[in-house]
Amino acid sequence: METTTRQPSAPPRAGDDRVLVEPARRSPFVRIVIILAIAIVVILVLIFGIRFLAYATTHETTDDATIDADQVEVTSKIAERVNSILVDTNQPVHKGQLIVVLDNQDERTRVAQAQAAVNAQRAQAKAAQESVALTRDTQVAQNTQGQGAIQQAQASIRSADAMASSSHEQNNAALAAVDAARAQLKVAEDGLPGARQNMLKAQADLHRTTSLVSTGDLPQSQLDADRAGYKAAWSSYQQASANVSAANASLAQAQQKYDSQLYATSSQQAQIGVQQAQLTSAQGKFQESDAPARIPAQQAQADAAVAQVGSLIAQLKTAQDQLSYTRIYSPINGFVGEKDVEVGHVVSPGLSLMTLVPSSPIYITANYKETQVGRMKVGEAVDINVDACNGVKFQGHVDDLSPATQNRFSLVPAQNATGNFVKVTQRLPVRILFDHPSSDCPLRPGMSVETSVKVK
Repeated sequence: METTTRQPSAPPRAGDDRVLVEPARRSPFVRIVIILAIAIVVILVLIFGIRFLAYATTHETTDDATIDADQVEVTSKIAERVNSILVDTNQPVHKGQLIVVLDNQDERTRVAQAQAAVNAQRAQAKAAQESVALTRDTQVAQNTQGQGAIQQAQASIRSADAMASSSHEQNNAALAAVDAARAQLKVAEDGLPGARQNMLKAQADLHRTTSLVSTGDLPQSQLDADRAGYKAAWSSYQQASANVSAANASLAQAQQKYDSQLYATSSQQAQIGVQQAQLTSAQGKFQESDAPARIPAQQAQADAAVAQVGSLIAQLKTAQDQLSYTRIYSPINGFVGEKDVEVGHVVSPGLSLMTLVPSSPIYITANYKETQVGRMKVGEAVDINVDACNGVKFQGHVDDLSPATQNRFSLVPAQNATGNFVKVTQRLPVRILFDHPSSDCPLRPGMSVETSVKVK
């Protein structure tokens, strides 16, 4: 048997980079340690692999997600010049804080004018209401007065009727007196011719007796007797003439009285007409004062004046609102994100002055593939990792799922119903709310996040 003797190697020379390694003999202990290490690694791989597979099969994950917030555009409601801006970019603001002041000189003038118009119209409305009350009281007084005038006219008519009736009776009496005087005149006139004849006969007898006495044919006593007879006849004739004259005078007096009574009767009749005219006038005035539309007409005018007050109050409220619009307040708690206006600018209604980013609430918009949302439901738990908050874990829940995919909200939605259709997996926005936002890591809209929704 040939024996080979191993020569020891020569020591390495200087500058020689080669290193001679002496093969080490592995002991059983080392082999056991290696085997245990490999077993532990396999076990850990199995444990974490199973956990990963369990997590992956019960969660839907996406990194196409970002923190969102409902930003607010601060705008002006009126066209005015900016007097001052009380906040700056990135400055925190709270709800109700004054942030912009506009010039308000014109608005204050319009408020003063509107207030003066309201005061004047209120005075007119008050006067109109008082006029209604005055008209009502006046109508009552005029009605009472009119009723009194009617009653007085009716009494005057009755009195005039009575006086006219009495005057008719007096007319009849006066006419009877005229007839009696005429009869007396007739009697007196009838007696006058006989008295004249007696006087003439006595006169003739006296002449004849005077002649015969002068011749001595008759005694003087006969002459005296004839003279006495003539005087008596003359007296009778004079009396008869006087009776005729008296009868004429009585007739004339009775006729005059009758004529006067006729005039009085005519006056009484005319007075009845006058009183009837007064009654008609009183009745007309009463109907005029008692007109049913008189008070409603006045009330309608008063109501119109009151309504005008309401219209002017509305105009005053508009002017006051315009004045209030010159002071712009923050509608939310948050931060000034972008300022688009400076002092001296003239703003117009609807023009954006600045953008406010709310500090809360914030939410996540996660764009999941349509193949991932089939089992998602509102309220499911969500694991959240924020890129800016490395190592901080957040919890949340699904708030809602968008009613349409992102494509439907684009300016030019894709029309897949074409001849050359290429199927593209769409993404559906899912809104996720934080359960307990951490104060250690500030969350700002626009930050990138990764979300995992537990679907089982």
